[in-house]
This record gives sequence, C-alpha cells and structure tokens, in this order.
Amino acid sequence: MLLIIEKLIYGGDGLARLPADDRGRGKAVFIPFVLAGEKIEAALTEEKPGFARARPAAIVESSAHRVQPQCPYFTRCGGCHHQHATYEHQLEIKQEILRENLRRIARLELACEIEVHPSPPWNYRNRSRLQMRTRPEFALGYFKFASHEVLPIEQCPISSPLINRGIASLWSAGRAGKAVDGVSEVEFFANADDSKLLLEFLCAPEARRAGVRAWAEELCASTPEIVGVAAFRERQKGVQEPLVTVGAGELTYQTKRAAHRVSAGAFFQTNRFLLDDLIDIVTGRRSGDLALDLYAGVGLFSKALPGIRHIISVESSQTAARDLQYNLANHGKAVPGGVEDYLSGTRVEKLRAADQIQFADKPDLVIVDPPRAGLGESVARSLAGMAASRVTYVSCDPATLARDLVPLMASGYRVEEAHLVDLFPQTYHVESVLHLVR
Repeated sequence: MLLIIEKLIYGGDGLARLPADDRGRGKAVFIPFVLAGEKIEAALTEEKPGFARARPAAIVESSAHRVQPQCPYFTRCGGCHHQHATYEHQLEIKQEILRENLRRIARLELACEIEVHPSPPWNYRNRSRLQMRTRPEFALGYFKFASHEVLPIEQCPISSPLINRGIASLWSAGRAGKAVDGVSEVEFFANADDSKLLLEFLCAPEARRAGVRAWAEELCASTPEIVGVAAFRERQKGVQEPLVTVGAGELTYQTKRAAHRVSAGAFFQTNRFLLDDLIDIVTGRRSGDLALDLYAGVGLFSKALPGIRHIISVESSQTAARDLQYNLANHGKAVPGGVEDYLSGTRVEKLRAADQIQFADKPDLVIVDPPRAGLGESVARSLAGMAASRVTYVSCDPATLARDLVPLMASGYRVEEAHLVDLFPQTYHVESVLHLVR
C-alpha cells in the first residue's frame, strides 16, 4: 500500500495513517527508517485494534533530507534509527519531538527557544555494550532491529576509535578460539582522551571463574590499552555479583572541571565530546548555601558546583555511590540510597540533624538526572513541595519529563531555559536540560 509519512515520533518510527474506514480517521501505522513527507510503499507486519506496524518496501517520493547511511549494518542493527537523515535534520526532528511531548503531555508551550547543542555525529560514544556468543560460532554484536537475535558487527561508527580497536581485539580472540563460554555481554568503556579501555563482562551463572580470568589476562596482555576486565555473574535477572577482576576495576575520567573515578558497573554519560558542555549547561556556575544533586551517579555535577557551600548528593546504585563518596571528598556529602526515601519527611529530618545543615526554608538548587522512567509521582510531588529556588531537570526521555513537569508547574515553577544536548546522534534518544525557577 502507499502511505505518506506525517511526522517522526519518539522511538524513531514515522507516523502514517491507514485509509479511513466507516469509524472515521484511519488507524495509525508506524514505520521505521522513513522521514516526514515521504511517500512510501509499505507492507503491514502487525495490526492491533488501535494501531498497526509496517516496513518500508520502497521509497516512492523521498525527503530532501534523506542521505546514504554510513554504517553497513544500518536498518539491520537495532542501535541507530536516523542515519538516513542529515545530521541537521536529526536535530530538527528531536526539537519538534521535545516540543510536541511538552505540549501534549504537560500542556506546556515553551516561551523560550530551545537552545541546541550539537555533537560530532560519529565516534562519539565512550561506552558501548555488545552481545557475545561462542556457539555455534563466535559472534560479537548488537541485537538485530526489533529482535533479541544477535547481529555480528565488526565496527561501530558511533563508538570511539579505541572502542572499535577493542571490538577488533575480541574478534581476533574469538576467531582464535580463545573466547570462553558463558560471557553473554561485553561493555567497552574508554577514558576521556580515548587512550585507556575498561572491559566489563556479564557472565551466565554457569561461567567458570578460572576460564574467565584466563581470557581476561590474555586480553590485557595482548591489547595494552585494556587496563582491566571486571566480570560479573548474573544470578537472576537484574541481580549481579562480582566474579573476577583482572587489572584495574575502574577508570579515571578527566573533565574540564575535575577527575572522576568511575568503576565498572557505575553509570556515566556516554558522549565524550559534549560532556564538558553538559556540565556547564547543568551547573551554570550557580552559587548559594545548599544544593541537592539527586540521582547523582559518580558526582559529575556535584563536583562542578564550587559556588555552593553545602552539597548533598544522593545515589541508589551501590557501585556508583562508592565512587560518589570517593569523588566528592571535600566537595559535599554523599548519601547512598534511593531518592524517594531521601525525600520522605522522616528521612530528610534525620539527615538534616546528622549533617547539622539547616535548610528548613528551601535549597537554592536541586539537580535531578533520573533514569528513563523519570522521577515518578511521589518524587515529583516531594520536589514540588520542597520549593527550591531553582530546579534543573536533566532528562533522557521527553515523555517522562513532560509528565513530571505537571506537579512542578502546578506548584509555581516555570521554564526559564530549555536545552537540547544531542548526546546520541544517529539515534532517536533525546537528551534535554530544563532550568525551572519559581
């Protein structure tokens, strides 16, 4: 059938409509790897009561923004979604998606312009996680598009040059029969100048410690840039235990403002080109008596607030919280635990007494950088009730951002600045920073 693409939506798909029926407007149909305004021949792959999915069979009329993808795996690999568009158009798509989500979910029409911060579109990732299989033959790669089947890849043009050399090293070991059974995932993490590489293995329960250790030692010896391998065993979904560490278990990541210890398994931002820009956008040389850094990770933003007298940083991941305590040193207080627990009245009062910090009125600044699920109703309402002078929301999902803004705006906050920081070129992911004031 012939379809005309109306727009692109969050998730990377294009939106079109099936022909209208006797019930009114045609059903929405979602198609990957298309652009707004294109006329395509499409084949339906799935039909539900409320929507349908299709694949593009041919581009009948193409967009002026369409380009030839640079990666040989594009459309087969599930990692990238926008390589068929010019980078300038990718930024336009993301701006419109951010505005549309704020308008539709939060009923917010931005009064300010969205300031766009582009990235070099290739080789930007300092961290990449690949799937690994040893049977029936060695394979290292990403999941295929819309699948959990592994697509073997030998290069990744959005990953750093060192990560690509690390991928080549593992392929060499795999072809030589040195890869061990039981390693299901490999994460590559490169430092700021792309000179050192930390590997993280996720291993199945049956993985043997001695075999994993021997292969890790072989990799460190054969590739000098690999400074360490940290292997974890997956006991049950989401629950991991350390299995073996060879060499270093962490990297030191140097930003313009500070050095950060980042252990294997700790969250850290993945765009090596925009990290300093992101820190400057979020922290903005703020000053005052008290700042809260919630979902603080290893302290990326906490260490960039020299103008704040007291900084309390909250992080739930045990691994990241240990790095946070190490990195903060004299910069503030690290609080291991969940943000929701911290913001509950009893918990806050105990911490105030223990820290001998009086902030009964309100903090000067609260920074939140939650996971993709956002703050959630409880945290958003607690944050609104805290009535901080300024809230900076770092978001990786425009829909949950818009949802969380509703109680904040109802309590008197307004958006002073909006930034689109393109940490993930070639993908649908939208990273934004909103500065809220009362």
